[in-house]
Amino acid sequence: MPVKSVGIIGAGIAGLTAALSFARHGVRCDIFEQAEQLEEVGAGLQISPNAARILGALGVLGQLETQWLELDTVDLASGRSLKRLVSLPMRQVARERWGAPYGVLHRATLQAALLAAVRNNPLCHLHLGKRLDAVSAEALTALTSQPYDLIVGADGVWSSARYAIAGSPAAMFSGNVAWRFSLADGNVPDFLNRRCVTAFLGPSAHLVAYPLAETGGFNVVAIAAGANPGDTWKAEAQGRQHAFLISQFRRWNPAFANVLQHVAKPTFWPLFQAGSGNWHNGRDTVLIGDAAHAMMPFAAQGAAMAIEDAFELATFVQRDQSLSETLAAFEAHRVPRIEKARKRAALNKFAYHASGPLRLGRDMLLSVRPAQAFLADFDWLYGYLAEGL
Repeated sequence: MPVKSVGIIGAGIAGLTAALSFARHGVRCDIFEQAEQLEEVGAGLQISPNAARILGALGVLGQLETQWLELDTVDLASGRSLKRLVSLPMRQVARERWGAPYGVLHRATLQAALLAAVRNNPLCHLHLGKRLDAVSAEALTALTSQPYDLIVGADGVWSSARYAIAGSPAAMFSGNVAWRFSLADGNVPDFLNRRCVTAFLGPSAHLVAYPLAETGGFNVVAIAAGANPGDTWKAEAQGRQHAFLISQFRRWNPAFANVLQHVAKPTFWPLFQAGSGNWHNGRDTVLIGDAAHAMMPFAAQGAAMAIEDAFELATFVQRDQSLSETLAAFEAHRVPRIEKARKRAALNKFAYHASGPLRLGRDMLLSVRPAQAFLADFDWLYGYLAEGL
């Protein structure tokens, strides 16, 4: 039986992309979001070619390209010496090698573009301020009087839709937090390159910095060990928390301590990851994005994997088979790619946070390896052609 109506839980990147993806196939979607209004969450975002290609198919990329920055390079640098270890000419090669651009922007910019496209699509209907105690087709129908053939849980790492699926993945705190702050244009230190994304690698932590067109300054995210502040994306780092942030970089170049000492209102959020488990209930409910497979951000692929999930789910649902078979096929198709992305993130964490002799060996290896070899490592990731493109 063809799917004619879909209920989507969550109006984040995964949920909004799912709505546009289903509408692309003529399927009506209702999106249920517990927040009364959609506000800025998170920080800067890197959109790699595998995600940009899908956003192009959904008619959103053109708007983003007027707002984001396509920077010259993606660099890896030493947090101790500030020396550039690797410089990949991303702007030059992304479109040529992988067929789509690589851009940086604020997460709110992407959400706003997706939201505008959803509101302009007659098949997409957004319902704000709708908190569900239990996720089911009946509960959604009670809100709209519409029947739903499929329910998509796109409600993030602390998903409530998971409880509708027996044996679903459980979210666990990783022991790491992401510290986020912005640097105004006049406060950007000289060692930050305005034409590149730079990941500084250091003992037990790493720090990613790049400019944002929206603010005119720099977005900075530092990832290190930390305590879990609870289910929040925006815990304020004050007093002892701010001092703890500075202490995490005491073995880094003194330039970082100076920057961290003077940042205003840094915030942090806990990094959770989801373990293995069922993504669907075998009947009418399926998880996508962080709800299904929240992962550490060491490969900068969390949003991209959610965008891929949403687009490919809508494609799989068009197949001439039962919904039960479709959901099983979708999960079987996506899991190997997600696991490969997880392994890449785990490898990056090991390399990025190395110390002592491992750090010295890492720096030497990165310095002598040709840029073309690094680019080839990304072919499977950035060159991915999603089902339905």
